[in-house]
Amino acid sequence: MEFDPVLLARIQFAFTISFHIIFPAFTIGLSAFIAVLLLLWTATKNDKFHRIARFWTKIFAVSFAMGVVSGIVLSYQFGTNWSRFSEFSGNVIGPLIGYEVLTAFYLEATFLGILLFGWNRFPSWLVTLSAVLVALGTATSAFWILSANSWMHTPAGHEVRDGIAYPLDWLQVVFNPSFPYRLAHMVNAAYLTTAVVVLAVGARYLLAGRHVEESHTMLRMAVGMIAIAAPLQLVIGDLHGLNTLEHQPVKVAAMEGHWNGEAPGDLVLFGIPDEEARTNHYAVVVPHLGSLILTHTLEGTYPGISDFPEEEWPPILNVFFSFRIMVGIGLLLIAVGFWGAYLWWRGRLFTSRWFLLSSSYMWPLGFIAILAGWFVTEQGRQPWLVYGLLRTADGVSPVPGASVASTLALFVFIYGIVFSMGIYYINRLINAGPKDVPIETPAGVPNRPLSAAEEAAREATGRSRGEGPGRPLSEPEG
Repeated sequence: MEFDPVLLARIQFAFTISFHIIFPAFTIGLSAFIAVLLLLWTATKNDKFHRIARFWTKIFAVSFAMGVVSGIVLSYQFGTNWSRFSEFSGNVIGPLIGYEVLTAFYLEATFLGILLFGWNRFPSWLVTLSAVLVALGTATSAFWILSANSWMHTPAGHEVRDGIAYPLDWLQVVFNPSFPYRLAHMVNAAYLTTAVVVLAVGARYLLAGRHVEESHTMLRMAVGMIAIAAPLQLVIGDLHGLNTLEHQPVKVAAMEGHWNGEAPGDLVLFGIPDEEARTNHYAVVVPHLGSLILTHTLEGTYPGISDFPEEEWPPILNVFFSFRIMVGIGLLLIAVGFWGAYLWWRGRLFTSRWFLLSSSYMWPLGFIAILAGWFVTEQGRQPWLVYGLLRTADGVSPVPGASVASTLALFVFIYGIVFSMGIYYINRLINAGPKDVPIETPAGVPNRPLSAAEEAAREATGRSRGEGPGRPLSEPEG
């Protein structure tokens, strides 16, 4: 049996990065959510924020670990399956990935330990500061990774000598033409995805009559975030699309199912692109709306798929349908945000069973939209690894296809076990829910003022144990 090493290397990277991307995206949003909760706790001294933050920190830890494990595999694949790509772009991509480790991963790793294990060992301000720095670290990680990825789409600030790219201007390399739009689009998607998960968990608790106070807070914060981030994502996505039209017009043509660049573009709501016939079957269209969106005029024109040589076409079907899945989920989340905001305004956010029931099943929507968007981005770039400079077929390692196939099968097997266990454990944590735990510092000084009764109980307990004043009632949690 003949194994195509290029196809198999692409499938292997797509499989591993699809598993990887959902966890960093979730941790980017979740770390920010935890930081906001702890800031609210510090400002208000309301223990419910502490309970919610502690609960989600456990889930963050599992997700962070799974993201790290899957990310290590990706790094190795650059050398095993894509050595020619590494040789061509290593002078540019290598330092960007190195900056991510130095400025983001070390920051996260340092303060994550305090956030995970320091609740009763360090002052509350230090735990809160650690949460803020971890959130900053995850956002910084996204900055560098998306800078490297964006350079592959819109390379700038370099020169190619003897088949190798060398950086000339690092500001142009980092802030390449598509980077600001990709960074904003991805980070906002991460916050939106986390908000949807928080909404689903809060709705499930409320439907079950569990953790009512915490559920109310989670629902308010999630609905507020979705109502803001979902419409914002539509605006960012439009700007990103215009930037893509400028630098990768064939990708936009595939996304839109637009074949004839001489005619104004219709908005194709649904259809089945036919590459041989160069048309869309069973198309449901809104005439000229595509031109209005992309050129801001009803009669404007932009390149169609047929305007490009077939060897430069991306996988039309994949890009076309992935784009519609992403946009469809985005529009659905805008509706959910407005629905929730309306119910909140009317005082029925916690009592509308239809809203709670539908919200409780929405948790995967953000992840699906992120994957669909990633497929649009990466498959739409084909047949290029570095757009206009290095083709995918020229970037693979000279390894037999059978070797790539065997490692792919091994990855599928191992990922199936590891990630099933991780998701099972996250589900168990969610089922357990937030717990009311003592809030004390290692010196026994509480993070909130004690009442007179609590102070008397502390002193009495200390004397009965033969302890001096100020000793904690309970040992710090392990």
